[in-house]
Amino acid sequence: MSDQLANIPIESGIGSDVDELSSDDAERPGGAKSTGKRLTRRRLILRRFLRNKLAVAGVGVWIFLILLAVVGPMVSPWAFNDVDRRAYLKPPSEQHWFGTTQSGRDVLALTMQGLRKSLLIGLLVALISTTVAALVGSFAAYFGGWTERVSLWVVDLLLVIPSFFLIAILVTAGPQGGSSWLLLVLLLAAFSWVLSARVVRSLTLSVKEREYVLAARFMGLAAPKVIIRHILPNISSLLIIDATLGIGGAVLAETTLAFFGFGVQPPDTSLGTLIAEGQRLATTFPWIFLAPASVLVVMVLSVNAIGDGLRDALDPNSSSGGKAT
Repeated sequence: MSDQLANIPIESGIGSDVDELSSDDAERPGGAKSTGKRLTRRRLILRRFLRNKLAVAGVGVWIFLILLAVVGPMVSPWAFNDVDRRAYLKPPSEQHWFGTTQSGRDVLALTMQGLRKSLLIGLLVALISTTVAALVGSFAAYFGGWTERVSLWVVDLLLVIPSFFLIAILVTAGPQGGSSWLLLVLLLAAFSWVLSARVVRSLTLSVKEREYVLAARFMGLAAPKVIIRHILPNISSLLIIDATLGIGGAVLAETTLAFFGFGVQPPDTSLGTLIAEGQRLATTFPWIFLAPASVLVVMVLSVNAIGDGLRDALDPNSSSGGKAT
């Protein structure tokens, strides 16, 4: 992912809404020019993104999954902790569309609850890790000296630490119950920002010598304001894609931990927890395993498609995004 992010172009200054000529402004045969309106950069990016049908489909799937996670439990006749004592390990039917578990719980209700928790974890981890990467990478490159050396030392240290085992140990030793997922979010975010911080640092090293940054420094603007107002907005392409792809990575990381019993703890549930519980019965009662596993695959594929679409839309040199106009 870091290789893809490193290829994202840097914006050319504070005015990121520089007007571009639309296709209507191109020269027509005979040398005449049309009088079409000029497109802002945001509209050009949106046009390029909409040309990527797979990315647009990913947005539609993502919206559907969010609605399923938020609205689904409200309209479902079964809550995720309800028990139907007349239906143990029943296949999909009119009463239980995705079947029931060995404890008589509705698989669809469990999947929607697990989807809600996994989405929440993925969004929070992506937001926190992208924010930390942006601040650490930009401040390290801007100030240099001991600030940069300490930051890079921390990054290198986190890269060599076996994060999976450390997170598993800390989650087991931490608080249990309904709030244990908050500790999981913090631990996943603590190990998810390091590679992106290196990319942000590299981009900041080139941006900080631009004229508009030097002008802001000569005007006496404080360093944090220069970074937040002038540097970070001009590498926002990287940050947007990093946050988007980070959602899928965080969900997969949580699922892997939950599969081994170190994820979201009861009485709460997540897609990883449901997959771990259903894999023992995958060959005899496959509906218990297939429902959360299918939702997980669709969610990760859709967010990756959105990330690819954003990368192509923000990169004017990308051939897969079509022409910029």
